[in-house]
This record gives sequence, C-alpha cells and structure tokens, in this order.
Amino acid sequence: MMDDKQGDHMQITTIYTDMLQLVSFRLGMQRYAVDILKVQEIENMKEITIIPNAPPYLAGAINLRGKVIPVLSLRTKFDMETKGGSENGKIIIIDIKGVVMGIIVDSVSDVLRIPTDMIEPLPQVSSRLQTGLILGIAKLQEGLVLILNMDKLLDSDEQSAIFDVGQTS
Repeated sequence: MMDDKQGDHMQITTIYTDMLQLVSFRLGMQRYAVDILKVQEIENMKEITIIPNAPPYLAGAINLRGKVIPVLSLRTKFDMETKGGSENGKIIIIDIKGVVMGIIVDSVSDVLRIPTDMIEPLPQVSSRLQTGLILGIAKLQEGLVLILNMDKLLDSDEQSAIFDVGQTS
C-alpha cells in the first residue's frame, strides 16, 4: 500500500515541476524566449567592431572582459527590417553548442516560468520553417511567445564562421 502513495506523490511532483524557465525578449512587436540555462548574461548595447566580409547576420564582435565575443543580429538573421537607433537594444550573451556569442535584441522583457502544457508545437505551415529553430509557441494572457531552440539558430557552416571569430581572442 505504501508504494501506491509514493507513486501518487511522485506523479503530483512531476505535474508541478513541468515548468520551463525562459528569458523573454522582443524584436519589434514580436516576443521571443530562450531557455534560461543558455543565457549567461545580458549586456547593454556597446560598441560593436565590424568584421569585414562577415556574413550579414554577424553584426561584429565585442570585447567582454577581455574576451572577443561574436555578436549576431537576430533582426538580420530573421529577415526583419533593421531599425535605426539600436543603441537602446540589449545583447544577450548565450552559449550555442559550446560557443559563447551575443545576440542583439530590441529589449529584454523578463524571466518567464511557463508550464509545458501551455506550449504548443509550431503549426505545420511551411517545410522551410521546420528547421527546429522554434521549439513551440507559449500561449500567455499578453499574447503568443515563440520559444527558440538556440542550438538550431545557425547551421553548421554558419556555426564555423562564428566559431572562427570567437577563437580570435
């Protein structure tokens, strides 16, 4: 009889711990989120050194406490209109497959704790979208949040180009 109670208790705990912790940010009006475990820190916009002949989505590199960190423009990567006055933006320092890099976003909103049952898979609209970049869509009172799989942000060729920049320190 005792085993049944322990089994029930275990099931109840699982229900309460099925939460995702995400850092949410905005690009324009759209809200995105990434796993908090991928985020190392959030920096105010700083001077970015442009790298000649770099891919368009690679904004350049920053010096972060003596380390050269490549910085990506998510707006460019996502084919969004670039906006002037990005000095108000933020740089989220993340780890993508073991490479530390920054991603430029318009603003960082907050840390979300979302139950996994509030997350739906991306609707099958186009085979082009099924790269695994979008893990799902969270349905919140204030709107939809696209949850990104940062490990799928770059393909292997793009990863190599970025990795070369990160190694120059």
